[in-house]
Amino acid sequence: MLRWILSSTLALAAIGAVEAHEFTVGEITIDHPWARATAAHQANGAAYLVVDNGGEADRILGAASPVAARVELHNHIDDNGVMRMRHVDSIDLPAGETTALAPGGLHIMLFELGAPLVEGESFPLTLTLEQAGDVEVEVKVEPVTYGIGGDSHGHGGHQGHGSGG
Repeated sequence: MLRWILSSTLALAAIGAVEAHEFTVGEITIDHPWARATAAHQANGAAYLVVDNGGEADRILGAASPVAARVELHNHIDDNGVMRMRHVDSIDLPAGETTALAPGGLHIMLFELGAPLVEGESFPLTLTLEQAGDVEVEVKVEPVTYGIGGDSHGHGGHQGHGSGG
């Protein structure tokens, strides 16, 4: 019995190590950057992530990636009952708080993709933070259905925070 418990514990730890997908710069941790796979002729995509700011207030000022001709910060807003996507100049990262970039809220738009985003692959994305500087993360391409209907990698309870600019 003890042998089974030990082997099960080790197996779960190994799975957790494979699933761990976070990047740290100073007191800021960027957890599980991801994007949904895109269709063959789809021109645009989006990237999502969760930022845990354990330090002083900061802001995401921009992003860049070699997979897209243009990368912008965006938010969804309710415009008289119609959800619309809008460009934002920056995304606030309040001190001691967690900010989620998730479908239906704050996100990073990838315009004019050079090739489809393929499930299981990953691509680099450089975030420019006002205080912490540039940080490069690897964005994991998830299935098209990933994050639909709730939780994405255990972050369903996080709320996005306001954007500056």
